[in-house]
Amino acid sequence: MSQPHRNKQQDEPAFVLHSYPFRETSLILDVFSRRHGRLPIMARGARRPRSVLRGVLLNFQPLQLSWFGKGEVRTLHNAEWQGGQPYLQGTALMCGFYLNELLLNLLARDDPHEQLFDYYRATLHRLAHEADHAATLRCFEKHMLQELGYALALECEAGNGKAIQAELCYRYAVERGALPDDDAQTGLPVLGKTLLDMAADEYADPLTAQQSKQLMRMLLNHHLGGKILHTRELIKDLQKL
Repeated sequence: MSQPHRNKQQDEPAFVLHSYPFRETSLILDVFSRRHGRLPIMARGARRPRSVLRGVLLNFQPLQLSWFGKGEVRTLHNAEWQGGQPYLQGTALMCGFYLNELLLNLLARDDPHEQLFDYYRATLHRLAHEADHAATLRCFEKHMLQELGYALALECEAGNGKAIQAELCYRYAVERGALPDDDAQTGLPVLGKTLLDMAADEYADPLTAQQSKQLMRMLLNHHLGGKILHTRELIKDLQKL
């Protein structure tokens, strides 16, 4: 009798972030799992015409995956579609690819982030059901940076801890926070109201929407270390977010 696989994980909630062909009939999946973080998994035979996995291993669909192995690349044992998530279309689909590209570039492998996983799942649901995709992306970007240890200081001035005033102007400096506009020589100009709206995840004000986009771009570019997000460029061509 064969021995059970060692280092086997069973029925783990997960999403496929990216996949690419491996050898003649297999796939390598870059997976975001709830309890194990981001990791690579090989799906043997997934590209065969009659493989049951062909219609299961889809982006943006909640899965339960089982795998085994302890090397850098694990081996898929089973995959089950969980349902409940509408398929993304149009701009919402491009936004989903943008989320995946963020996670692929900013998440370290084998580093669990259970709350971020849950927030990602909720964000996909928002993209499918809500029209304001820009607000949805800003919320995700902010919460993702918080979960990764780069939380934005949006309610107090850097250094002195004074409360942000909605009517005042500030300059937001990377790795420092909001500085009084008359004292700062560097940083992105931003209104106090924008910072407070972002703290509350409120993006209905057009100026807040514009300035929050600029602020998040500056911060993400810093943490990405110069990497270009290809989906961001495509979204710009489709719709200004």
